[in-house]
Amino acid sequence: HGRRMAPPAGGRALASATVVPVVLAVVHLTVAAAWAGSMTYSLFVVQPKVAAFFTDDARREELLTVLAQGNRWRVIGLIAVLLVSGIGVVVTTSTAAVVGFAVAVGLDVVAALAFVEVSWRHWPRRVFALPEEIPGYQRALRVRVRIMLVLVGIAFVIALGSAVGLGVR
Repeated sequence: HGRRMAPPAGGRALASATVVPVVLAVVHLTVAAAWAGSMTYSLFVVQPKVAAFFTDDARREELLTVLAQGNRWRVIGLIAVLLVSGIGVVVTTSTAAVVGFAVAVGLDVVAALAFVEVSWRHWPRRVFALPEEIPGYQRALRVRVRIMLVLVGIAFVIALGSAVGLGVR
């Protein structure tokens, strides 16, 4: 009969200290991928198809407004989870991943600020714009979304590389 060995002192604490940043990193990467994926799908699939289907600018704007309705708070929730999980990795590990996740969170904050500007400044102005102003607002939105996508994409790649150092494989 084999004897059961008692776990070394502090073994459980060490295991949980290793697991927490890994779980937070997985959450962070999943949410970042979801945000980047949804922006990519909107920018490169939905927007062009809506533009091709609706030749009438007013009808196209009406549909885009309906599609956007209520999504602001979903994205704010997604951003909150993204930032909390990234900050969580930074404060729960002492590995080199701290630097990568800190940089990723910084980029995510800039993207979040761009989202806030789009949601609370750009979009209301677009909704109340004159018909001849709409194309300018559409172009400006595409630029802002591309900027957010690049920021979140770079942050994702940095976080992914840093997560490998945490043992996420």
